[in-house]
Amino acid sequence: MKNRAIAEVLSQQFGLHGDSVSLRPIGNGHINTTMLLKNKQRALVVQKLNTVVFPEPEQLVKNARKIEQHLENKAKDGGYELAIIRHVSTVSGDYLVDIEGEVWRALEFIGGSYSEDVVDSEQKAAVAANAFGQFASALDDFDATQLHHVIPDFHNLAMRIEMFEDVLSRDPQGRAAMCQEEIAFCRAQFSLAQEVANVEAQLPLRACHNDTKINNMLFCSESNKARAVIDLDTCMPGYWLYDFGDMVRTFCSPEAEDSTNLANVRVREEIFAALVKGYKGPLSASLTDTEKHSFILGAKVMPLMIGLRFLTDYLDGDNYFATKHSEHNLQRARNQFALYQDIVAKQVQLGHIIDAA
Repeated sequence: MKNRAIAEVLSQQFGLHGDSVSLRPIGNGHINTTMLLKNKQRALVVQKLNTVVFPEPEQLVKNARKIEQHLENKAKDGGYELAIIRHVSTVSGDYLVDIEGEVWRALEFIGGSYSEDVVDSEQKAAVAANAFGQFASALDDFDATQLHHVIPDFHNLAMRIEMFEDVLSRDPQGRAAMCQEEIAFCRAQFSLAQEVANVEAQLPLRACHNDTKINNMLFCSESNKARAVIDLDTCMPGYWLYDFGDMVRTFCSPEAEDSTNLANVRVREEIFAALVKGYKGPLSASLTDTEKHSFILGAKVMPLMIGLRFLTDYLDGDNYFATKHSEHNLQRARNQFALYQDIVAKQVQLGHIIDAA
């Protein structure tokens, strides 16, 4: 179905009327298709959900709406100052729309804002990390066990290793011969999975965002202050080390995650220090010593795990992440492995920054 026909169906479902309704792509997410649906009176973010990644989209919406309500209650008591991204129901009270077998939902559009793909200053890093810290702090008293595991084992490195080995053994696209160096590199790092398991056993279970990329935080267009934390699709029970680690992964390199300029893929220590300070600030009353010490492990494990996932998807024929060309996932994997290597090389120094913040 063409965009115009989709726009007509969605506008009817969500009550946007008139001849001026338009639908255009926004964002650059890897998983869902995100678009802006608007007329002269209203704008909505509409998404076609990837039901391969999210086979039970109802659970995704239920999770997000529970968190929305919790944040709204916090905001009423002055405990949360950021804008809250909210699901919008159809005129019949539903939150999901089926269009020829494709599942769509709508979210309130947060205007006067912008997002970043690469952090260009310490100030931006601190502001964004503080926003994710505020989000985590507001969920400190939220019972994480009431959330569905919309993607089971999402941050389970041991499971990601099993998936990698399974795909590699089958090599369905005959691509293994093109990445022997990357395969050997990954296998040399697999002992990290046991370290992760040992640390997780000592940590409190939290309601986590689980996708704290820099572009999942909106800045205010006028003030450049934090506007909102968005994309609650992967909010699930988890551990803060992964949320911190994904910030390191997406904040600290001066290159985008698919850049092929590997010589410039590195951890910028000043950005790392800014995000540590920004994230830890709102969590000061809740963060345990064990959690704080787990942050350096999170900084290592996230680029390694995401790189492994990119490499696995490359070997499997690019079935998970959206790609622009046949080598895209392999380039992403090489980028993430370069970042991981730099983090490992600077581990002691980065650990001192965490302890001093």
